[in-house]
Amino acid sequence: MTLDREQMLHEMGLSPTWKLRDTSGVARTSQAPDIVEPLRSDPLAADQIPSPPVSRPLAPASQGAATADLARPEQIACMGWDELQQTVAECRACGLSEQRQQTVFGVGDGAADWLFIGEAPGSEEDARGEPFVGPAGKLLDAMLAAIALQRGRDVYIANAVKCRPPGNRTPEAAELASCAPYLKRQIALLQPRLIVLLGRAAMQAVLGDEIGGGTLAAMRGKTFEYVDGERRIPVLVTYHPAYLLRTLPDKAKSWQDLCRARALMREAKAGGLAETSPDPI
Repeated sequence: MTLDREQMLHEMGLSPTWKLRDTSGVARTSQAPDIVEPLRSDPLAADQIPSPPVSRPLAPASQGAATADLARPEQIACMGWDELQQTVAECRACGLSEQRQQTVFGVGDGAADWLFIGEAPGSEEDARGEPFVGPAGKLLDAMLAAIALQRGRDVYIANAVKCRPPGNRTPEAAELASCAPYLKRQIALLQPRLIVLLGRAAMQAVLGDEIGGGTLAAMRGKTFEYVDGERRIPVLVTYHPAYLLRTLPDKAKSWQDLCRARALMREAKAGGLAETSPDPI
C-alpha cells in the first residue's frame, strides 16, 4: 500500500504537521494574537532587516582607577588640617599601609615659621604616631635647642612618607610619590618661612629633579627654593639625626647647616640682621 506524505510522517513519529495559517482577509481583533512570520531566507530581503545596534566596549576598570589617581592630588589640595589628617589616617594609596600600626602625620605649631621634614617613620614612630620620638628624636630636640628652638613652638616636624617602610628601610620613589600630595598640602597650610630637609629621601621628595643625581653631601651648603604659587620658600639640606647617631664626625657639618638655617631665618624676619652663633651641639 502506498502511503501519502501525512501518513508517512505519522508512521515516523513526526505528526502532527503544522500548516501556515492563511490570514489574508482575516481582520485582527484584540482576541486574535499577532502571527509572527519567520524571516525569509531570500537574500534579497536582507537589506530590509534592521542592523543590530553597535555595542561599544566598556572602559576597563583600571581606567576608572587611573582617573581617580589623577583627581586625588586636586582633592587633597583643597583640604583643611582636620580633613587632611583624617585622609592620611585612612590612606591605602601604597603598600606601606598594609603593615603599619598607624600613620605618622606630623606634629607642631600649625603656624610655624620653621618646617623640618624627615624621611619616614621608624618603629617607635609607627607605634606612637609621632615623628622623631626615639633616639633620633632626642638628637633632633637637642639640635633645635642649640638654635633656640623647641618642638611645638614655631616649629613643625613632618615626614616625606607617612607610613613606616618595612625594616626602617629608605622609602622608595613610588612611596614618596604616593605621599607627595599630603606633604605639599602640609606646606601650603603651614606657609613656613624656611624648610630644613633631614636626609636624602626628604631632599628627593621636596626638591625632586632639581637635585639630579647629587648626593646629600654635595647638596649641603646650598640654598634651594620651594615654589608655592607666588611664594618662594628657602630650603636647606642636612643630615638625618639617625645618620648622625651612626656617624658622629658629621655632627659638626650638621651644626654648620643649622647655623646657616638660623641666619636665613633671621634675614627673612628682620632683613638680614647678624647674630652670634650659640654653642654647637
